[in-house]
Amino acid sequence: MLNISPNNKNEIDENQFVAYQKVNQEVSAPKLRRALYIIGGLVLLIMLLPWTQNIRSNGKITTLRPEQRPQTINSIIAGRIETWFVKDGDFVNKGDTIVVISEVKDGYFDPQLINRTQQQIKNKELSVVSYEQKVSALDQRIDALIETSQLKLQQAKIKYRQARLKITADSIEFQAAETNYDIAKDQLTRFEKLLNQGLKSQTEVETRRMAMQRAQASMISAQQKLLQSRNDLIDAKVEVRSTEAKYRDEIAKAESEKMSAMTNMYDAEVDVTKLQSQAAGYSIRNGNYLILAPQDGYVTKILSSGIGETIKAGQELATIMPLNYDLAVEMYIRPMDYPLVRKGQPVRMQFDGWPAIIFSGWPNNSFGTFGGTVFAIDNFSSENGMFRILIAPDKKDHPWPKALRVGGGVNAMLLLKDVAIGYELWRNINGFPPDFYTEKTSKDSKSTPKK
Repeated sequence: MLNISPNNKNEIDENQFVAYQKVNQEVSAPKLRRALYIIGGLVLLIMLLPWTQNIRSNGKITTLRPEQRPQTINSIIAGRIETWFVKDGDFVNKGDTIVVISEVKDGYFDPQLINRTQQQIKNKELSVVSYEQKVSALDQRIDALIETSQLKLQQAKIKYRQARLKITADSIEFQAAETNYDIAKDQLTRFEKLLNQGLKSQTEVETRRMAMQRAQASMISAQQKLLQSRNDLIDAKVEVRSTEAKYRDEIAKAESEKMSAMTNMYDAEVDVTKLQSQAAGYSIRNGNYLILAPQDGYVTKILSSGIGETIKAGQELATIMPLNYDLAVEMYIRPMDYPLVRKGQPVRMQFDGWPAIIFSGWPNNSFGTFGGTVFAIDNFSSENGMFRILIAPDKKDHPWPKALRVGGGVNAMLLLKDVAIGYELWRNINGFPPDFYTEKTSKDSKSTPKK
């Protein structure tokens, strides 16, 4: 039955409950306030403690130089595996034979291929020598034609000059004969007049007539000689022109033969060069049948096993790890943290297999970690959308373990600015990036001259 009547009073006996008696005591309030003050002071003190901002990221061990990283041994040419000289884990020196392959292309099956190519080169070289001799003979022929043409042309010009001089002599002789004919004609006319007057006899007139006819015959003969001389002059001029044209054609023909011989010689030289290149290629290809170790190291894995297996050009055969290498750490950071990273920045790292106690805000109190510095920073993001940085060992810190190997895991911290713990908590709650700062460079202040 419920006790809801206002007249019903249930009084509690405080002496029966010990916990009620302790809660109801007022003496506990000062102790509680004191404890809260102490806790608040400790929290405030902790908030004012220094805290090193950092960027944490996982990475892996790699090498500083590309030639020190694990590399694959490839076959330069296609072939068939004949003999393996190594196995997984073997140590090889630079130049040691890894595997021997044989030829699979029919164009290189001839075992005397290089010797036959060398013989072809010798034959082509003899062809070059023959063409050189032909060019030399044509040069001599051209020189002889030039010399002969000069002599023939000089002879033709002399004949031309003789013809001109002969025309001059025949012209003078023709003028003299013409004058004699005019004189004989005038004398005949006068004698005929004297005959009519009875002063001369008929015999004398006939004598003069005969003399005029002889003078006329001499004039006609002289004129004919003059015309013949003029015809000889034309023939001499034609001979000069024909001599020039004849030897010009012969010299041009010899020059053309010379150019043809030179063209053939140059073609033969090109063929010699091609054959020499082929012979060198065949010799180099024979050397590629032996796959050699590029540097000292350990064979980590054989990728193409089996005898008689056919491989393609550029196919991977084995993996080798160089003997000497400089370790580095490769890690990735977010694009938001990229502006905060700079070269030479200190880094603390924990390697897989080496236990460590890490206090991310107090790197000096971390145990089992190793120091490093930022060596390189990529200027473009990787495929995962993050930026890659390389970390080199810190020479001022204790050295990294010698048992580290390429590919091991790393947990790294990039150390940034020292701030208070309270500020760091406020920054993380609001999602702000760590503070960015740069070292100040001291500049020499110039003193102003006194007046």
